[in-house]
Amino acid sequence: MKYLVTGGCGFLGSNIASALLAQKQDVYIVDNLSRVGSDKNLTWLKTQGDFRFFQLNTQDFEALSKVIKEIQPDMIFHLAGQVAMTTSIANPRLDFQTNVLGSFNVLESVRQFAPQCGVIYSSTNKVYGDLEQFSYQQTASRYVCPACPNGFDEQVTLNFHSPYGCSKGAADQYMLDYARIFGLKTAVFRHSSMYGSRQFGTFDQGWISWFCQQAVKTAQNPDTQFTISGNGKQVRDVLHAEDMVRLYLTAAQRIDQIKGQAFNVGGGMENSFSLLELFAFLEKELSVKLHYTQLPPRESDQKIFVADIAKVSAALDWKPRVSKEAGVRKMLEWVKNA
Repeated sequence: MKYLVTGGCGFLGSNIASALLAQKQDVYIVDNLSRVGSDKNLTWLKTQGDFRFFQLNTQDFEALSKVIKEIQPDMIFHLAGQVAMTTSIANPRLDFQTNVLGSFNVLESVRQFAPQCGVIYSSTNKVYGDLEQFSYQQTASRYVCPACPNGFDEQVTLNFHSPYGCSKGAADQYMLDYARIFGLKTAVFRHSSMYGSRQFGTFDQGWISWFCQQAVKTAQNPDTQFTISGNGKQVRDVLHAEDMVRLYLTAAQRIDQIKGQAFNVGGGMENSFSLLELFAFLEKELSVKLHYTQLPPRESDQKIFVADIAKVSAALDWKPRVSKEAGVRKMLEWVKNA
């Protein structure tokens, strides 16, 4: 099969591209190399196998459509995007152009020039808003939502908050509507937190990677200081790159079964961490004491998002295999050697 990966030099894209190269698939990568670490991932991918690389921005319809028309891919993993809520607030126009216009250009290129091609889109849990319609309780280390013991499913009402939520949500809905109206083979994955090797996390995005970096720095210098937003009890489920890659490759083979559908994707409740729980684990693993200062909660931050993965598990016979403990240990090793 011919696979085109937009954002193929990002964390998610480089891991998927590497797996495809290992399978000797025909791989094509589109990336504008604007993301921190993307140039390093491109250099690394060149050691994994042969592929064609196009340095372009998905906002450029003419350039993107030319590539899709020429390649005639069987599957597009559309992963290119602006990924930080804080950046969307600072520069909402860039956020819109990247996430909405870029995704629209992918869809229009496929509709006009490669209608047989499947498209799997990397969306986000932020399409559900701040989830304040639910009631929460606090334990010593985390928030809990008694009404959703297995996490949040796809029946939760969409409620776009922040420019990032609006842009990803708009693209999410365009993907589903192009399946309805034009018959394209599109599917949407609404991700919780992903982590693993090739992730150059920042304060804005990639929290497992970022805090693993801070823990490793603390092991090297016990006076290391960092900040967190909120009280540390906010909860996310975490999905390791190995499980994420397996999900995408399985979905590509079953696109006819899942087209026109959205799926909540994450590690599930058993692979959930609060910040405080992650810090306790890191302190024990590295025999350190982490020092941080609390900032006010981020705008529209969810107290909890854990994906109820029952729908995607049933549709694709898929479940996470990498436990949160094993995954964070893998992350620590990669951070140490990056």
